[in-house]
Amino acid sequence: MVCDKCEKKLGKVVTPDPWKSGARNTTEGGGRKVGENKALSGKKTRFSPYQSSFARCKICRQNVHQQGSHYCQGCAYKKGICAMCGKKIIQTTNYRQSST
Repeated sequence: MVCDKCEKKLGKVVTPDPWKSGARNTTEGGGRKVGENKALSGKKTRFSPYQSSFARCKICRQNVHQQGSHYCQGCAYKKGICAMCGKKIIQTTNYRQSST
């Protein structure tokens, strides 16, 4: 769960999404260039499994699997915050939050 501002920072997938409406990685909407080499263009947002240390969640200290995030998806869901910047997205006081 990320906010609108941090949605621009998310990485794009190499293959186009077959579900066109609402997809960020199609060629029609300007999200992806035709003939673009993703191995050369997106080094900053690409996930690298061979790096020496992974980022850790600020709350539970678990490894974060999203590039540029400071909170894991479980903690972001429970707290109602953006996983990248920590901005409050939803008011969770009246919700019955469960991680399962």
